[in-house]
Amino acid sequence: MNKLLLDYNVLAATKTRLTLNGTRDQKPQPMDIERIFGENVFSLEEMKNRLPKKVYESLVATIEKGEPLSPEIADTVALAMKEWAIEKGATHFTHWFQPLTGMTAEKHESFITPNKGGGAIAVFSGRDLIQGEPDASSFPSGGLRATFEARGYTAWDPTSPAFIMENPNGAYLAIPTAFASWTGEALDHKIPLLRSMHALDKQARRVLQLFGVKNVHKVYSTVGSEQEYFLIDEEFYYRRPDLTTCGRTLFGAKPPRGQEMEDHYFGSIPERVLAFMLEVEKELYKLGVPVKTRHNEVAPSQYEIAPLFENANLAADHQQLIMQTLKNVARRYGLICLLHEKPFAGVNGSGKHNNWSMSTDTGMNLLDPGDNPHDNMQFLFFCAAVVRAVHKYQDLLRISVATAGNDHRLGANEAPPAIMSVFLGEQLEDIFNQLENGGVRGSKQGGLLGLGVPVLPPLPRHAGDRNRTSPFAFTGNKFEFRAVGASQSISFPNTVLNTIVADTLDEMATMLEEKLKARGKRTKQAFEEAVAEVLREVIHESKPIIFSGDNYSPEWHAEAERRGLLNLPNTVEALAHLLDEKNVQLFERHGVLSRRELESRYEILLDQYTKTINIEAETAEYIARTMILPAALRYLRELTETLDEAKDLGLNVAGVRETAEEVATLLNELRQRLDVLIAENQKRGETLQENARHKCYDVLPAMQAVREVADRLERVVPHEYWPMPTYREILFVK
Repeated sequence: MNKLLLDYNVLAATKTRLTLNGTRDQKPQPMDIERIFGENVFSLEEMKNRLPKKVYESLVATIEKGEPLSPEIADTVALAMKEWAIEKGATHFTHWFQPLTGMTAEKHESFITPNKGGGAIAVFSGRDLIQGEPDASSFPSGGLRATFEARGYTAWDPTSPAFIMENPNGAYLAIPTAFASWTGEALDHKIPLLRSMHALDKQARRVLQLFGVKNVHKVYSTVGSEQEYFLIDEEFYYRRPDLTTCGRTLFGAKPPRGQEMEDHYFGSIPERVLAFMLEVEKELYKLGVPVKTRHNEVAPSQYEIAPLFENANLAADHQQLIMQTLKNVARRYGLICLLHEKPFAGVNGSGKHNNWSMSTDTGMNLLDPGDNPHDNMQFLFFCAAVVRAVHKYQDLLRISVATAGNDHRLGANEAPPAIMSVFLGEQLEDIFNQLENGGVRGSKQGGLLGLGVPVLPPLPRHAGDRNRTSPFAFTGNKFEFRAVGASQSISFPNTVLNTIVADTLDEMATMLEEKLKARGKRTKQAFEEAVAEVLREVIHESKPIIFSGDNYSPEWHAEAERRGLLNLPNTVEALAHLLDEKNVQLFERHGVLSRRELESRYEILLDQYTKTINIEAETAEYIARTMILPAALRYLRELTETLDEAKDLGLNVAGVRETAEEVATLLNELRQRLDVLIAENQKRGETLQENARHKCYDVLPAMQAVREVADRLERVVPHEYWPMPTYREILFVK
């Protein structure tokens, strides 16, 4: 084995020993989850203990029932929050918000204010709590804010609790907030998400009233997003300019072994990685994030963490904390957490399966079919609304996951294709077919699965299988949107989901009301007939989106085209539909995004795509020109010097000559392809749209052409000459 690789193996083992210092000789200390869970959160329980009863009740009414926040309580809440934070060791506070960068932002302010006596006191007022003023023109605004128009506001979101962020040298109070411009437009992901949840609440409660459901004061979307990620040794990371600059490898030959042995998925977790996971979970428990699952994912060095379901707004905030915590804790173990959707070619990329449902404040899951789904008309109504929403707004769902990184992952035999479709499962699809054809007679039952060994218990068998190739699959009591990218904020995909489902519930409720009105007197039979009629029409209209087969197969692409489904293979093609008039009207109709706000998102998303590809292309040019070419030239020089020496000695070294010719040929080819990339990097489109298309259809192919020949050179040039760690090192040294 090459000495460099040996050194890295020794280094990784040494880091593991240092990281786990003392733990092997000591009895592992159990994690008291019940004690630490939420200890760094200003929770309802903490509020109840610290706030006057009337203030507490007012705040709970805002949080749980969506009632307007009373400004009069702000000073009281701020005082209690400050005292709690200082007891936790906090010296500063920040308004923690989510601008349209996809990441979080914060500016820290000290609690300490000088007093007249030359000392200092801790001050935190209601105004400090409710409102902050970051520079709005310094964040992406898509034209909503010009450079000289700087004012913006952060506004306290009381529905997402404040929390303490700890550091070895101190702590600070983080207050989840919304971010808006001076003119009132949303400059973040939180405001549209909250608006979409309000729209869904309004229409879902309207449907429930038609079904005679009482005492429901609020309906909200629930989300649980599984997070996939890679962990690699930081030494490899810092020796790869592509990883440090772009988050993914722009070069890298396929190693002799990848994931083809299928032995990493659910395998035994390496000790160093498990130690990292345990610390991540502890940090998240303290922040009240209900993480439940951890395991090895399919690709080598790939893992997953998954939380339980929560209110969508809180889930979005917690998802940001999960990503931040993964990155922070990894560094303590000499690791780097990669959240890019496709950091390594040839192995699985990373997604964020977005499990979505609707629940009432009384605890009812509106997508729970119960034991006899064919008799559960309320469930079938809500389920059909979701299916219709996906069919009618398939373009928006695709747009909601459109990024430069996700383009490398979608449809790559590891994630669903860019064509949106719905998988219902055998049982539910059969019920939908029965409804469309006139009436439901029953539903298929799962029964028990015998394993043929008396000592093993019979297992309950579901009435239908799962389909991992589907982008939008019903999985028992929720829909799993599998196309969301690993590095994305989940706010925009869930904003879209909430809005399109609210829209179809609105339309279906109107259809039902009209049919009931036409029948005159409302009886149980008349109501059931009206519901069945609405379902029959909706299912017939939406049937093209339902597909239970292999979404990866070429046959499905042809079938999808025959059905009239959209195939938007990349971000440029997808974003072209964002401002379609039906989409603008949808968001405006439900008060989620104005035309101007939607136009700003279009500009920002296209700009981010263009800049991402430009950074990658210039990095690829830099690496090929200054690292790969010189390495190959050094090896060619060694070969030619060997040939000269052998000629003087009269030796037959035909193999050396053939190797030199192979390297020279590859060098020439690399130089030619690099010249094309350099030329493409220097071109610019006249408009943002033209520039994005140029990056997509000219620059990316030029980058891939350079990579293809560079990866062939990697297989020829000796390891000691190759300037970067290879896949076989990065993916397997743990």
